[in-house]
Amino acid sequence: MAIVDVKVPQLSESVAEATLLQWKKRPGEAVAADEIIIEIETDKVVLEVPAPAAGVIAQLVRNDGDTVASDEVIARIDTEGSAAVSPLEIKPVAAVASAPAAAAPAATGGNKGDVAMPAAAKLLADNGLSTAQVAGSGKDGRVTKGDVLAAVAGGAKPAAAPAAAAIPTGVPTKALPAVSIPTGPNTLGERPEQRVPMSRLRARVAERLLQSQATNAILTTFNEVNMAPVMEMRKKFQEKFEKEHGVKLGFMSFFVKAAVHALKKYPVINASVDGNDVVYHGYFDIGVAVGSPRGLVVPVLRNADQMTFAEIEKKIAEFGAKARDGKLGLDDLTGGTFSISNGGTFGSMLSTPIINPPQSAILGVHATKDRAVVENGQVVVRPINYLAMSYDHRIIDGREAVLGLVAMKEALEDPARLLFDI
Repeated sequence: MAIVDVKVPQLSESVAEATLLQWKKRPGEAVAADEIIIEIETDKVVLEVPAPAAGVIAQLVRNDGDTVASDEVIARIDTEGSAAVSPLEIKPVAAVASAPAAAAPAATGGNKGDVAMPAAAKLLADNGLSTAQVAGSGKDGRVTKGDVLAAVAGGAKPAAAPAAAAIPTGVPTKALPAVSIPTGPNTLGERPEQRVPMSRLRARVAERLLQSQATNAILTTFNEVNMAPVMEMRKKFQEKFEKEHGVKLGFMSFFVKAAVHALKKYPVINASVDGNDVVYHGYFDIGVAVGSPRGLVVPVLRNADQMTFAEIEKKIAEFGAKARDGKLGLDDLTGGTFSISNGGTFGSMLSTPIINPPQSAILGVHATKDRAVVENGQVVVRPINYLAMSYDHRIIDGREAVLGLVAMKEALEDPARLLFDI
């Protein structure tokens, strides 16, 4: 018998521990080398743990939902065993026995194509579908969120009602109790509830937001931007841009460029506080807030001042795909000197974004709508976007904040400024 340990991958210095999600293999089941056997959630990303060698799962040392640290042994593989229960199975995973039936298709079998990504698994459960009903287009045939959406749009129907509520945290839970329709005027009926542990990412986001509000003197300044010049330029060059670079020309690249333009003029907006010191950054790493199935994440565009419009659009598209499939790495999310949050994607008209520490400012972008405005004494209709910039008043005075936002407004209303850096 040759035993190989399965260990937790090396976590970054800023990540002390992680949480095991759901085992995809059981003791006694065969596993191929490099086959993903479990996903581990940190407060930033979800890491896939591959089998270090082919063989049979001999022992699951840690359970679903357990907290683990770097290099900790979480399972053992018998490289000489056959697909039967190994004698080393001395610690079965208690949570496995009570795992929801809806999660079984993603957790059993040796075929990688039976595995659904976390976002896809939730959609499958919500629609009462199984991985057998959806063709996977992800790596090694894994089912992605896009695959499920396509199947639903194509008229896929549930074979049977799901037996349990699937929770994206990977923590097994009991199904909600059945709710009966009240039959009499005095019948209150049942009021079902379900208590679900916060994912590690959600808990970390909550912690950082509270930390930001407790430690920063947050103030928000607003301005309105006529987006007609950007929209006209985008319409004029969209087709040629996509043909040349293989990616669509979106609005976010303009907002990133406008932000960098303003940060160069007012460096304190790009600075951060470290104790009693103000750290001025000579580089421009712009975080772009992205909604993912696990919650809000902020991947970072490194050296955004040196990136072209095409490079920005390609990187944002890459971040979006990674976030959707749970593939964002720690390097993608580490650092950042300024952030942009685009609530307009969901229809937001106005908001006061919270600073992402240790940064000192964040730009909130909203939905562009036709609005009546006054130009040269005349009421005209223009596509208007309300910009909001929250800043740390401890180091950024109102003058710099207002002028910084005005610089962004001017760059967007006259995009040629971005080409000539004026």
